[in-house]
Amino acid sequence: MPEEDLVDVKFRLNDGSDIGPFRYSSTSTVDMLKQRIVSDWPKGKTIVPKAVNEVKLISSGKILENDKTVGQCKVPFGDAAGGVIIMHVVVQPSLAKTKTEKNVDDSPRKIVCSCTIL
Repeated sequence: MPEEDLVDVKFRLNDGSDIGPFRYSSTSTVDMLKQRIVSDWPKGKTIVPKAVNEVKLISSGKILENDKTVGQCKVPFGDAAGGVIIMHVVVQPSLAKTKTEKNVDDSPRKIVCSCTIL
């Protein structure tokens, strides 16, 4: 694979720490990057993605779509020789999981009213 087809990518987490840098082919998809993030997530973090669909990648202020390639995500003015692309990682747990984790009691309640009529 020619050297110019490889891109260095570093993932910045919400606490300022990084995962990487890793070298990817410019044809690698965003979904492939997300799989790597989930599998290489640092131990001991309070927020941990359990699945790829809980991870959002942001580059140059844009949320990246899973079917886009790394080559499509590069910004032309950021292509300095030897440069590393930094992508920000946001973890959004699915709504169904957070609701069950909170143990929300949605059962109907009977309301008893004691009123005095004069």
